[in-house]
Amino acid sequence: MHRYLLNISYIGTNFRGIQKTINKAEVPRLDTNTVQGALELALRVFHPTNEIQTVLSSRTDAGVHALHSTIHVDLERNDGKPYDTTTLTGVLNRTLDKHSLPIRVLSTCRVADSFHCRYHAIGRTYLYRVAVARNPIEPAQEEASGRGYLKNKGYEAFLPVDEIDRCYFLQSTNFNIERLKETARMFVGVHDFRTFMSTSRQKTPSRDHPMFTVRKIDEINIRPGRSLALAQNNVLATQTYDYWDIELKARSFLYKQVRRIVGTLLAVANDRIDQRAVYQMLTIPSKHNWDHRVLVAPACGLYLCGVHYRDTAFELPDAEASQ
Repeated sequence: MHRYLLNISYIGTNFRGIQKTINKAEVPRLDTNTVQGALELALRVFHPTNEIQTVLSSRTDAGVHALHSTIHVDLERNDGKPYDTTTLTGVLNRTLDKHSLPIRVLSTCRVADSFHCRYHAIGRTYLYRVAVARNPIEPAQEEASGRGYLKNKGYEAFLPVDEIDRCYFLQSTNFNIERLKETARMFVGVHDFRTFMSTSRQKTPSRDHPMFTVRKIDEINIRPGRSLALAQNNVLATQTYDYWDIELKARSFLYKQVRRIVGTLLAVANDRIDQRAVYQMLTIPSKHNWDHRVLVAPACGLYLCGVHYRDTAFELPDAEASQ
């Protein structure tokens, strides 16, 4: 038996998320509506003698994309020899392409049997892309009193079709990027992010631990972004919108924590809430303390950019490396 680390990327628009779902009342089957299920389907073409069970380093929700994520899997051949990693990458990509699945295996490498793609990760980087209209369409009269900046979808405005579900396009009449940048600094460091965690349907013993919601955010960087549209669409998009990239780095994140933080930053930038409200959510951690004037940022703008490991994490023991 040999363990392999797959470096993968995917467009999450049409997936229910990365993690496969299992209904114990049904006959076990592959769930190809998830990234994990689709990868396990592709791995079947190698006909290993063991049951295929992939392990995820990170979980992403429906609609969230990944530029670089990782999974590991144990595979055993009839002759006991390891698979060629280049062949694994090529055959997997060919199989995924055959099934028209928007997943790409970037590379494959053998790792030690003790390696765990989740527990050995030392950090993760997420990127949220937002585009703010330079000349926003005014909210309808009935929306002007409340959540107009998020409820108004801007259907009359230009939207580059090549960026649908790849970026969050925002029609806002009072967006202030400096307010956003200043508020972002409040989240850096160690905090109890209980207020910023959505309730997951999956219950694990660790979630009941009093320190489970304590996380350290290492960095939040806000930089000017750019349109990823093509040709004339790129010109029009650049003229119509100001693009911003919001990058968050931490060892790990809670369920929907990134989207809730981004939603909070956007609410401050649009003057929906002030920094005092943010301070209260951070210093009085409770699922009941979420400010409902803040809307969770949609999944379409979120990308998992990287799962980070120490260089020594991939070293094989001498006995395995010689095989």
